[in-house]
Amino acid sequence: MDYQHILYGVEHRVATITLNRPERLNAWTATMEREVRLAMEAAAADEGVRVIVLTGAGRGFCAGADMNVLQNIDAGAMRDDSWNRPFDMNRRPDYQTRYAFYPAIPKPVIAMLNGPTAGIGLVHALYCDLRFAADTAVFTTSFSRRGLVAEHGLGWMLPRIVGHANALDLLLSARKVLAPEAQAMGLVNKVVPAGELSGATYAYARDLADNVSPRSMAVIKRQQYEAPFQTLAENTISANAEMLRSFDTEDFREGVAHFVEKRPPKFTGR
Repeated sequence: MDYQHILYGVEHRVATITLNRPERLNAWTATMEREVRLAMEAAAADEGVRVIVLTGAGRGFCAGADMNVLQNIDAGAMRDDSWNRPFDMNRRPDYQTRYAFYPAIPKPVIAMLNGPTAGIGLVHALYCDLRFAADTAVFTTSFSRRGLVAEHGLGWMLPRIVGHANALDLLLSARKVLAPEAQAMGLVNKVVPAGELSGATYAYARDLADNVSPRSMAVIKRQQYEAPFQTLAENTISANAEMLRSFDTEDFREGVAHFVEKRPPKFTGR
């Protein structure tokens, strides 16, 4: 597919989706929204992809919504999601909304945050499973300083990542948060020098792709995102059922065999 506002590529079983408007700090557009969703679905469906990395071109991840678009916003057009994937009864409805679809992608999605991450850019970073940031990255929710609110499920997702008090701080003040503070509050998983960000992120992604069962990753990811809607008993019963199913898989047999034989694994995802 020909993309206008993103780049897409696959190497070493890792798909990279790059927001590609560097002259605008990758400011978010309707075209970018559509292309990111389609690229995520393409990576999810590709058996040659085991991990997905989302990043930005140039010196930033995403500076938020394009201000030229906001100045002339059409609320009616915002409601048009005809290009979205049809409702899937096998996916949790909570993770089929306009932006909250990342948890339904059955592969790890890593946000590689190379610079400013604001507004809708922060929303997308938070819906990723893991966040690796450059030490020069800066974060802000932005919305309250634009007369807006906690949009796109941010009021639900952010407290689950950084806690209630930190979430209120970030949402009410929309202040700028530097990378070390972001890591301290759990907003990002890892902070590395800017020049080492790509190497660190892809080393982690390749380790997952090479040494971890893709079937296990898909099930574990689903378990994590179902847990907020379950009791402890429901979670345990579901996990026990998944464990029994795992015993019948090729990946379980391979997981034991490669350990005993002291060789690299050859997982198939089956």
